[in-house]
Amino acid sequence: MRFFSILTALLVAGALYLLVFERPALLAFAQNEAIAVDTATAGDAPDEGARAVSVVALRSTAQKIDSAVLLRGRTEAARQVTVSAETNGRITSAPLRKGAFVTEGQLLCQLDPGTREAQLTETEARLSEARARGPEAQSRVAEAESRLQEAMINDNAARKLSEGGFASQTRVAQTAAAVESARAAVQAAKSGLESASAGVQSAEAAVAAARKEIERLSIFAPFEGLLETDTAELGTLMQPGALCATVIQLDPIKLVGFVPETEVAKVRVGAMAGARLASGIDVVGRVTFLSRSADSNTRTFRTEVEVPNPDLTIRDGQTVEIIIQSDGRMAHLMPPSALTLNDNGDLGLRIVDIGDTAKFVPVSVLRDTVDGVWVAGLPDTVAAIVVGQEYVTDGVAIKPTYRANQAEVGQ
Repeated sequence: MRFFSILTALLVAGALYLLVFERPALLAFAQNEAIAVDTATAGDAPDEGARAVSVVALRSTAQKIDSAVLLRGRTEAARQVTVSAETNGRITSAPLRKGAFVTEGQLLCQLDPGTREAQLTETEARLSEARARGPEAQSRVAEAESRLQEAMINDNAARKLSEGGFASQTRVAQTAAAVESARAAVQAAKSGLESASAGVQSAEAAVAAARKEIERLSIFAPFEGLLETDTAELGTLMQPGALCATVIQLDPIKLVGFVPETEVAKVRVGAMAGARLASGIDVVGRVTFLSRSADSNTRTFRTEVEVPNPDLTIRDGQTVEIIIQSDGRMAHLMPPSALTLNDNGDLGLRIVDIGDTAKFVPVSVLRDTVDGVWVAGLPDTVAAIVVGQEYVTDGVAIKPTYRANQAEVGQ
């Protein structure tokens, strides 16, 4: 009895070995036996027809579809400015609370003028005094030039009289010295005029600086927007660079995303873009910026889409999903189940080739829809195997049965 148990175990082990490790050879052997029996039964039936694998194929013609680039990003304010003080002084205006809407040129912070108005009055008085010196300096120049002309006339007369023997050399020397003295007086008068002019310019600069300092006491909103922070509190001592308020502009608002380098060629400035916020709001805008330089860490390119936001419902920093329109591409609509992999792991479809043989063609998936997937990489017209593609390889004879139309794609 023990001998039969051992024999049974060996037979079972051999059968399992054949089924598990030698299954392809066993199936091939069984198939050859079946073909031999069929051939013997059918007489002169052709061998190739018996070997053809039955499959279901779908005839398809390429269609042009709109392509799009999908991004995830965030919203950003169109402008955000930190308004700071340019001079020192205490705040004398009541604060505006954050969230308040301000218009361009609206007063945000008012500083105490202190003695600045008195300084302005003093500089204006110095300017008037400097301007008064101008006519006096001009009259001195005119007087010095008149004396120079008189001295030159006297010198000319003395020289002519000396040539006729009617004047001494001493007189000629005296008139010549008088001419040189008059010329020096003219130069001194002109220097005084230039000094007076420089004094006027200096006084004007002092007046402009004093007026500018008074202008800096009033801090205004640079543009229309919302206060992100309270303005400086009443009585706060401000120094140059101290924060008065932060103003942001949300209309229009920017949608910022980052395009991968594989998709950047599909995006162009001015293209239409749609977006959906995490809150469910849908918006439409246009691409206004596409960076020419990639981020060194992510190898992506910053893209900005400008969207109207008149009611300010979109806030700064919200998560958003952006779809940017790009040029259309020719593609085929196929059922997802038709996709397969070759021995190299490439994604593609098996198609009906010349002579009713199977052929693998790699494809790229453009879009996934409820009706199927749009794929590119196939010829304009093709018969794709949608049932039985996993049981054939390149060059295997097939017997295709064609679907009537593409209405069954989503089935």
